[in-house]
Amino acid sequence: MDILEEIIITKQQELERMRQKKVSMREALLASPTGIIAEFKRRSPSKGWIKEEGKACEIPLSYQQNGAAALSILTDKQYFGGHDRFIMEARQTGVTIPVLYKNFVIDEMQLYEALLCGASAVLLIAACLTKEKLRTLLTKAHELGLEVLLEMHDERELEYAELNPDLCGINNRHLGSFITNVETSYRLAEKLPREAVKVSESGISNPQTVRELREAGFRGFLIGETFMREPQPGLALKEFIAKI
Repeated sequence: MDILEEIIITKQQELERMRQKKVSMREALLASPTGIIAEFKRRSPSKGWIKEEGKACEIPLSYQQNGAAALSILTDKQYFGGHDRFIMEARQTGVTIPVLYKNFVIDEMQLYEALLCGASAVLLIAACLTKEKLRTLLTKAHELGLEVLLEMHDERELEYAELNPDLCGINNRHLGSFITNVETSYRLAEKLPREAVKVSESGISNPQTVRELREAGFRGFLIGETFMREPQPGLALKEFIAKI
């Protein structure tokens, strides 16, 4: 065997290990008594900077240490002040729980970016994609060993759930107006497939809401601003969980 053949074999082994080491977000949420997906979110298009000084080398690990079942890390630069390197930084500090690559994914290239920076799952937004495009991206994500959280926010988008994503998310925030209403989750939950692992996103600021959403069949709860606005987001998460 010459050196080039040896290098190629080594690379194939590295890629296989990369695929195998992914921790399932679906399984983590099903096993968790709370299902909190704590979000590292520094900025929002509607509210501006939430925590401009927030560090990916500190907050995500603190979330893990204080009970998060999984993490969501914003990687969009222009509108959310995010970056792919934030997931890498979080992993380098010792984050081992599942991480959602949260961005507006519209092309396969972004799936490779998610894989390379250490994400476990990617967000695919029904409002941004045709059903066929979503099918293509979902298939490619699975080929790469990434799970998919499919986000929907009204009845028209529920047909996308037929594609059997790993997780079905209901965004309580309208992506056009940015108006938030948690009733959206209650309204749409019963219309999703019974076997779907449901995630409620946005507008959750009260532990009682989590309890009620669990009773309605949800197993994941994506919460960002509630924690990120606090001086110590990880401790805010710990206090929130204690009240559930």
